[in-house]
Amino acid sequence: MLVLLVAGAAGAPSLRSAPPSPEPLAFGVLNQRSVSLTAEYWNPILEWVSRRSGVSLRLRMGKTATETTRMTVQGEFAFVYTNHLFSPERVRLGYRVLARADTEGIQGAVVVRSGSGPKSLAGLRGKTVVFPSEEAFAGFLVPMDALVRAGVDVSPVFAGNQEGALAQLFAGRADAAGVNSSFARDYARREGMTYGVLWASETYPDLCVMARPDVPAAAVEAVRRALVSMARDPEGGRILSAGATLLNLPSATGFVESDDVQYEPYRRFYRTTLVKE
Repeated sequence: MLVLLVAGAAGAPSLRSAPPSPEPLAFGVLNQRSVSLTAEYWNPILEWVSRRSGVSLRLRMGKTATETTRMTVQGEFAFVYTNHLFSPERVRLGYRVLARADTEGIQGAVVVRSGSGPKSLAGLRGKTVVFPSEEAFAGFLVPMDALVRAGVDVSPVFAGNQEGALAQLFAGRADAAGVNSSFARDYARREGMTYGVLWASETYPDLCVMARPDVPAAAVEAVRRALVSMARDPEGGRILSAGATLLNLPSATGFVESDDVQYEPYRRFYRTTLVKE
């Protein structure tokens, strides 16, 4: 397990701050990229949020998405950036949505290398399909549900995160990959790769920041205000832009206020899916 510390300082006068946390609160981030790249992207964000909110945060995550989700379910994070907590069993854990990535949403997708053999889901029967992890919502559960409904049996393998799944696909070690469609687009742009989409789902809200139910309301609200204001703040905007440059994204992505109601499409999926966690 990698533990990355982010020190918080006093809040800026432009935002009312919650009282400084006596100890840093763990902030988990779901593994979509490598741990090192995730840390390079998120540490400056969490340092800024710590200063502006007065709530000291530290980045913690496991080596894989499965490990990070296990840590989340065990209550090891006060805050977590994820979309893995909307199954009936995990809703009962009581995590609260406070903000989400400011995007148009995500889709689960099944993708192949450009020019490779399969032209449809049916063409994947008996083939190897790589997924990020058995926990991945857009990268595994949604596309696997489509495969099951289409009656297509595949040989699944798991790469640990979205980046790893796409790397295996483009290296020719799998016939297709189940992925978050927006992540696939950004990864292919960064790596100069091209791919085809065999299937894509409806659009779901992007990953969100959630708070464990025992985190004081003042701290939750302070972190929410800081996240939502980040893109409008000169320094915060520069940090987000630097992160976009790091990941070779076309534009910076900030945060907008959100709540549990916006994530009903996830809960609806879990009520009807043919794939069991």
